Amino acid sequence: MDPVADIIVRAALALLFALAAMHKLRDMAGFRTALAGYRLVPARLVGAAATALAGAELSTVALLAGSPAWRSAGPLAAAALLLLYGGAVAANLVRGRRDIDCGCGAPGARRPLSGWLLARNTTLAAAALVALLPVAPRPLLWLDALTVAGAVASLATMYAATERLLTNLPGMARVRGAA
Repeated sequence: MDPVADIIVRAALALLFALAAMHKLRDMAGFRTALAGYRLVPARLVGAAATALAGAELSTVALLAGSPAWRSAGPLAAAALLLLYGGAVAANLVRGRRDIDCGCGAPGARRPLSGWLLARNTTLAAAALVALLPVAPRPLLWLDALTVAGAVASLATMYAATERLLTNLPGMARVRGAA
């Protein structure tokens, strides 16, 4: 894989996990409530689990941006977290529990569980695993820095637009049903 593609994947994932951790830390009480709603962690452990998840996200950012000696750890941690979150969503969808908040949005942005969240997390986990491919060495140029910045900004914009769409899907369905 070209080193620019590797840097783009790692930087985009690091940005995603940094923002996710920031949202959790800004409203830890709200995240604990969302996590408790999944009913997968005993009530007495929800606070510790919420803190551990935010810490795992911050650790994933450090691993993705860190030393080449830890090259595999970042993508593996990212994929593991995304699959863990996807598994929690899937377990509740199977139990018919769609109306709980996923806990994956910004504070105050309530989003019910859906198959879209499961597909999103699975796709992102697959993207994380792409960063495990061997990187062909080559010198990086100034144009590569522009490419990385543009690609990460574009991916972040597309992700934000998709998240907004997913957040608004229930309301749009209600409007279509009323028409």
